[in-house]
Amino acid sequence: MKPSWAIAAAGCLLAWQAHATGPAADLEAGRTLFNNTATPACAICHTLKDAGAEGAIGPSLDALKPDAARVRTVLKTGLGVMPAYEALTAEQIETLANYVARVAEGH
Repeated sequence: MKPSWAIAAAGCLLAWQAHATGPAADLEAGRTLFNNTATPACAICHTLKDAGAEGAIGPSLDALKPDAARVRTVLKTGLGVMPAYEALTAEQIETLANYVARVAEGH
């Protein structure tokens, strides 16, 4: 049987690891995709306060408040003048869709 301090230490380590790859890391990954990785960058066209983006071509995502499913679909298929983001991986699309929905409060 392990001492209680060992169990507590293991619990702290797991909590730290979850935090390092948890919500804050997901937000930062999404912000990076929005501002830099996606080509063209989403920030060029869209306004999104959390990303510091003030694009004026596409709709303001803060005002639109899209949910993740809507963002995911538009990233995959495009919409109007917005291209499909075929170079993004499925994981990147998921990260970006969740990021936009979360910070724009579209859940």
